[in-house]
Amino acid sequence: MAGTRRRPGSDRRPLAYSAVAVILVGLVLVSLRFVPGSPFRPSPASHTGTAGGRSTGAPVDRSTRAQPSPSPSLEPLPFQAQDLDGLRIKGWYSWAVLDKRTGKIIGSENMAETSTTASLIKSWVVADYLRRSADAGRTPSDAKLAEATQIIRDSNNERAQEFYESVGGSASIKRLISICKLTDSKVASDGGWSRTLLSPRDTARLGLCIDDGRAAGPKWTKWLINEMRLVRGDGDFGIRKAFPAAEQKRIAIKNGWIDRQKEREYHVNCLAIGDTWTMGVMVRTPFSAAGSWQYGMDTCEKVAAALLRDAA
Repeated sequence: MAGTRRRPGSDRRPLAYSAVAVILVGLVLVSLRFVPGSPFRPSPASHTGTAGGRSTGAPVDRSTRAQPSPSPSLEPLPFQAQDLDGLRIKGWYSWAVLDKRTGKIIGSENMAETSTTASLIKSWVVADYLRRSADAGRTPSDAKLAEATQIIRDSNNERAQEFYESVGGSASIKRLISICKLTDSKVASDGGWSRTLLSPRDTARLGLCIDDGRAAGPKWTKWLINEMRLVRGDGDFGIRKAFPAAEQKRIAIKNGWIDRQKEREYHVNCLAIGDTWTMGVMVRTPFSAAGSWQYGMDTCEKVAAALLRDAA
């Protein structure tokens, strides 16, 4: 029996129909991209896109972008550098002022030269004692704190020597140089606290070291600064006296004064800590040029007063 004959090409018709169907579906999908509300309609973001991280759409008005606010300008320090030749100071003198906010130092050309500190260094000796006590877990007795008060407020030499020995003598001055990052200062050749060599620049740095807590440590810094604000009697002279009485109460000080028989000079030094600044002034006056250390005391005040902006 003969088999059924198939028409030529009849087996390819289904494939042709499938191809046509695919094309029609594709056309429908494409047309849906332009129908409003269609889920296939592209979002506005797809029109701009990004290429290599840069926008390819319309330019952006940069003036409308939020601009970073400029950092507020700092209030000027009460002091400014100026020529002091008009003061006609006898002997040697030097000064430096440190901005506590920026660390910037201004001063005389010789602000790195050193002189013996006398009692000014007692501020560090007491600070060193208090910090080391706290580090060792000890709280000074009321009697010890009373002695520290005598050293700071009244510049008691006997108590200062006892404290100096208790913190290791010259080893304490080496810690001062290291902790406070001093660059000019030296331990006294005889190891005594009174002949420690500081420069006015390093004196201002010592003031910052006391103020920011490195010297006395976090537990005792406020206590020490308060004691320095309460300096009284013979030691209350110098830098802060150049300010109005109401401001003087906020300024912490520690001064030093001595007649150096070997050098035949009066050595007077002043340290002050204000709200935004610290200052060091050092004076050496020959015996032949001054009757006493009072000349140096007055000179500390004159230098500070002459450098005040209001005096310019």
